[in-house]
Amino acid sequence: MNRIIIAATFWALISCNPQSEDGNKLDPLLESISQEPDGLVGFGVAMVNSDSVLYKKGFGYANIQDSLPYTTTTTQNVASISKTFIGVGLMKAQEEGLLSLDDPVNQYLDFEVINPNFPDEEITIRHLATHTSSIRDNEFYGKKSYVLKDSSLVASELLGVSFQNSAVHNMEDYLRAVLTPNGTLFTKDSYLNRAPGEQFEYSNIGATLAALIIEKASSIPFDQYCKKYIFDALGMKNSGWSFEQISLENHSRLYESSRHEIPLYSLITYPDGGLLTSINDLAFYLKELIRGYHGKGQLLNHESYKELFKPQLTNNHFIHSDNPDLNEGIFISMDEHHMIGHSGRDPGVSTYMHFDSTKDIGYIVFTNTEMDEISYDQYQRIINTIRIKNQ
Repeated sequence: MNRIIIAATFWALISCNPQSEDGNKLDPLLESISQEPDGLVGFGVAMVNSDSVLYKKGFGYANIQDSLPYTTTTTQNVASISKTFIGVGLMKAQEEGLLSLDDPVNQYLDFEVINPNFPDEEITIRHLATHTSSIRDNEFYGKKSYVLKDSSLVASELLGVSFQNSAVHNMEDYLRAVLTPNGTLFTKDSYLNRAPGEQFEYSNIGATLAALIIEKASSIPFDQYCKKYIFDALGMKNSGWSFEQISLENHSRLYESSRHEIPLYSLITYPDGGLLTSINDLAFYLKELIRGYHGKGQLLNHESYKELFKPQLTNNHFIHSDNPDLNEGIFISMDEHHMIGHSGRDPGVSTYMHFDSTKDIGYIVFTNTEMDEISYDQYQRIINTIRIKNQ
């Protein structure tokens, strides 16, 4: 499942000047969307500025069978929004002198990562963080990285993804298997026929490799590194990278577009899309990103935030892109409408987290339903509603 940003089709809608919304005006509009038939089962939204939460609410159901409402404390995986935490982690590690973005990745690994088409060209951490490493998600990404929580369930294919009933590899073993020529999951499509640094190619595998480098450089597992330097610092008490780190009582069920329940799953490559969090907790994080952009952040120093948000690419990197006006910071995306953030998609999940860099305002949307024509239209209208209503 490719978690490339799914909000691009409606970024053209968001160049307007948003203003603070009266919840009494938003509530009926969003409630009306939630009550439409055959669409989203549940969703949550938030609007924040650098100081406070302007609006937050859940709609629909986190669990249809038990009639549990979707609330702002409901947790779920947020897909590729997770990658922004790798970016913040890299900048923190660089501040601590543990690594430099321009270091070769092989300086930190116990196995060699080399594009066999360009064996003399080094892949750097910055290449990973800007999706220019030449590493691709080969066919095994969707076949071997998703693992069912309930190991008694039979492995199955659903929504284009093969769910495994046991984790054959841990994260490092999986990366070694995919990225080294003798690896059991290696294919000729594991790398582009382009040198590192030449082409933007969105890579979940590359993102996970960056998280592993944080582990190696810090001698702290990536999930614990995030807890120490991000979750605890921001008061994100209901966030984690595994089911053991959160309360399952608050976890949303996920649904196909037919409203059939999808079994709970995790990812071997968990840093690229496996963050479990809530609207409430992610609002703390988005407020911090807005503060950091304006030179007032607490997680990183001013220079680190400048690097995090600095456009790293040129149009030449987007060789096959339909959106040449997009750009990348350090695991964070931006566009010509001054929107900075990330969106994501996984089975039963679509998410959105962006802020307007010219305004002191940001937006979050979580959904717990697989996208089809109806639910995608609803998803677009939710974002459009919280962005430009009563401007």
